[in-house]
Amino acid sequence: MNASNVINNKLAFVLSGGGARGALQVGSLYSLLENGFMPDLLVGTSIGAVNAAFLAVHGFSKGGLDLLTGAWHRAAELDLLPNNYVRLSLSAMLGRSSNNPAGQIREFMIKSGLTPELRFADIKHPQLNIVSSDLSTGKPVLHGESPNDLVLDALLVSTALPPWVMPVHNKQQVLMDGGVVSNLPIESALQAGATRIVALDLSDMRETFGGKRGLGLFLNNLAYAMERREGDLELRLARAQGVPVFHLRLMGKDPTPILDFHHVDELIAQGYEITCQAIANEQTWHFAP
Repeated sequence: MNASNVINNKLAFVLSGGGARGALQVGSLYSLLENGFMPDLLVGTSIGAVNAAFLAVHGFSKGGLDLLTGAWHRAAELDLLPNNYVRLSLSAMLGRSSNNPAGQIREFMIKSGLTPELRFADIKHPQLNIVSSDLSTGKPVLHGESPNDLVLDALLVSTALPPWVMPVHNKQQVLMDGGVVSNLPIESALQAGATRIVALDLSDMRETFGGKRGLGLFLNNLAYAMERREGDLELRLARAQGVPVFHLRLMGKDPTPILDFHHVDELIAQGYEITCQAIANEQTWHFAP
């Protein structure tokens, strides 16, 4: 299907959360670019917010995607989210944490061009919106509606996932990772004016936390159940509003735990191939179920 047949006023790319699986989105975005799809709006949550913000700053282009690929490689080398969440949780509860993942993540984002003074008003095209969760209301928060909002601040709350990064108390709000209440933020894209949506969905029930039993398996099943329920509701909302959605389920050949950042190139290649095949099959373009 030709991109010109899909774009109608405002085409939004919606990028879900999914930790290390976010590399699949990078490959998917390469394919979308090659096939002529140019977003007017980027809406992301959690790792999807990072991908979206990076491209909003560096441009949705071959060069911008190459820079994003390089950032993914650097993130893997730095091990920003160490895979010892049980020990980190205990340390956080006891107030004995010896490292500072939040500070490391912030420094990484700044070195990637997402500077502390950058405001949403500084991003001209495509429009950028970032989604976090407000634990005090149970609702998503759409950052960027105010042009003076700081992009880095929005990113830090959209990716605030305990025990690595604690929720942020902001006035009457308690903000944390956007995936908690809206892992596939279609509702936020509709709020921002999207008339067509490409949704890059990373939800995958296979070994999300790398555990096949016990706590890892429980956390995996819990996270997946929440993501699927939220995603289904947001897809139905798009249908109710008459907004067509190209819903791309980006699942790698093998399960990738959200903390395993050591398969960047393989996941990028797989995301690219999944999207090329989907675009070639016009039946995958449909109104949300």
